[in-house]
Amino acid sequence: MKLNNDKVKSDGKNIATYLPKKETATSFPVERTALLVIDPVNDFLSEGGADWEMTKTTVEMNDVIGNLKRAIEVARGRNIPVLFGPMAFTEEDYRNEQLHRRSGVNRYMFEKKMFLAGSWGADFHPDLQPHQGDIVLLPHKSIDVFETDLPEHLERMGITHLVIAGMMANLCCESTRRHAMEKGFDVTFLSDAIGADTIVAYEASTRINFPLIANAVMTVDEFLVALEPSVTNDIQVQPGDTVRGSDDGEIGTGEKVVEATEETEGYLLVPRGLIFQTDTYIPLDAVVKRSGTDVFINIPKLFVGKLPWSEPPSRIEAQAKFGLPSDGVDKMYGSRSPSVYEETS
Repeated sequence: MKLNNDKVKSDGKNIATYLPKKETATSFPVERTALLVIDPVNDFLSEGGADWEMTKTTVEMNDVIGNLKRAIEVARGRNIPVLFGPMAFTEEDYRNEQLHRRSGVNRYMFEKKMFLAGSWGADFHPDLQPHQGDIVLLPHKSIDVFETDLPEHLERMGITHLVIAGMMANLCCESTRRHAMEKGFDVTFLSDAIGADTIVAYEASTRINFPLIANAVMTVDEFLVALEPSVTNDIQVQPGDTVRGSDDGEIGTGEKVVEATEETEGYLLVPRGLIFQTDTYIPLDAVVKRSGTDVFINIPKLFVGKLPWSEPPSRIEAQAKFGLPSDGVDKMYGSRSPSVYEETS
């Protein structure tokens, strides 16, 4: 085998990408959007379920069942595919595959007899039953729904935007979203249609982790408004829009929208106020979602003040952010390149 450290190489199979990269709209394109509902089952959502005593606080606090039901019904009405991603374990999973020895969460589910195939606990909550035309995925066996037939269904339907809701925030929802982001999907979380085993886990996920690994965290109400025809007709950023971070935190009101010139990139001006002490010039390509008169940028509110957005974005500075083209890079990591082994005959 030969070690190659000389040039950056790509085999075309693992190139990082963003699937909607050719889209410029800030809406959810209904023909390329899917709603993924993770583990809407009795063990999590019903009194008497194996984990109900742990989950009931956040489920009741957020009215997870009611909000999931509304999101599902509207998605169906707009012909947005609804995919159900449940768990189910058989004797073979434990006796033959030893899944109860794989991780802490697998041990926990094993000891609590959660999601046993054919049981009431593994069945869908009575208010969240799949309908004809919905897709019920093969069961995931830990915390990543992408390790099922989900990718095949998304590819078959041409999905680029994935909306995630269900259980639990800090485990299946978060792991599935990380995988989806790495595969290039535009992902949105519905914060009040998601629960967790503790309030701390829920808050950490929805306020810290989700906003950094998703393009937007929004409520079901905001999602439903974003699906209204008046919004999905490709309305661009407007002066007077309320600007929100990817954590749904309010940043301010957009005062002026400036298109790109020879000297500057296009930007949205949010004047200084109680939150930010200087004017904020947000690049227009950071605006990713619209819900009524609210627009979402894909950075959390708490990070905005740490970015170089205190003056209009110049073309020169914007170009510097792109870095070098691959054929202009000698060693990827400065001092060396990845260890690439090539088989020799």
